[in-house]
Amino acid sequence: MRRPLGVLACLVSVAALSSPVATAQAASTPPAECRLFAARPNVTATGNIQASARWFGCGRPTLVLFRATAGPDQVVKGSARRAGNGRMTVELPCASGVYYSVATDRLGNVAQSRPARLSCSSTGTPTPVPTPSPNPSQPGGPTPTPVTPPPAGGVGTPEENEVVRLTNAERAKGGCQPLKADAQLRKAAFGHSSDMATQNYFSHTSKDGRTFMERIRGAGFTGGSAFAENIAMGYPNPAAVVVGWMKSSGHRANIMNCNYNLIGVGAAKNSKGQIYWTQNFARR
Repeated sequence: MRRPLGVLACLVSVAALSSPVATAQAASTPPAECRLFAARPNVTATGNIQASARWFGCGRPTLVLFRATAGPDQVVKGSARRAGNGRMTVELPCASGVYYSVATDRLGNVAQSRPARLSCSSTGTPTPVPTPSPNPSQPGGPTPTPVTPPPAGGVGTPEENEVVRLTNAERAKGGCQPLKADAQLRKAAFGHSSDMATQNYFSHTSKDGRTFMERIRGAGFTGGSAFAENIAMGYPNPAAVVVGWMKSSGHRANIMNCNYNLIGVGAAKNSKGQIYWTQNFARR
C-alpha cells in the first residue's frame, strides 16, 4: 500500500489512499444536550442545490449554505428553526461551484459538512461531479450483494463478523472493551456499502443527501450518545481492511475509542467484485 496522498480534517477526517481507498467520519462532541449534523450539499432531481442539517436537543439551530470562492466564501442561503429535534433544508437553483454547509445553534455548537463540487449542465439539468478515485468502478451490472449471505438469526455475514472480531482484537490491545454487534447498526452499514457499490460513489454522504446519522436512525437505531463511521473500498478481505483502517489516524481513532460499545459492519461487492466496507460505531 502506498502512503496517503493527503488528509482533510474538519468534522470529518478523510484519508485518501491511492489504492484501496478509505475515509473516516466521527460525530462531533458538543454538550450532551445537543447533537448537530450538517450534510454535504447535493444536486436534487428537480435541479436545485440542497443542503440539510439534523439536530437533537439544540437551541435554535441555523443552517447556512456557503459557496467557496477565490476570495472570502459567499453565504448563499440560510435558514433557522426553533429549538428541539428536527431537520431543515435550504435549496436554490443550481449553479456550478464548490459548496459546503454549516449548522450552528445559539449555544455555540457547530457542525460543518464536507465540501461538494457540483456541476450544472447547459440544459439546466444538474449532475454531481464525483471526486476522482484511483480505482473507479463503472456503473451498471448486477445489484451488489453481501460477500456471503448472513446466517439465519445472526448479525452479519462471516466476513462482516470477522471485521468485528479483528476490530475487537485491536481494541483489546489498547485496553478497550469489545464492541457488541448490533443488528440495526449492521443494517445501516450494509445499506450504505450496497448503495455506494450500486451507484458507483465513495462518500459518507449518500447520493440522496443523507448523513451517516440519518442512515443509522433510518435503520431503527434509537438513543445513543456518541457515533462514528469508517468506510473503505477495494480491500479484498476483513484482515486487509482492518489493517488499512488501523494505519490511518482517523479510522484508528474511531476503532480505539473506548467510549463506543456497539458496532455494525456492512460489506457489499460491486459488479467488478470490489468490496465496499462500512463500520458504524455507537455508544448506548
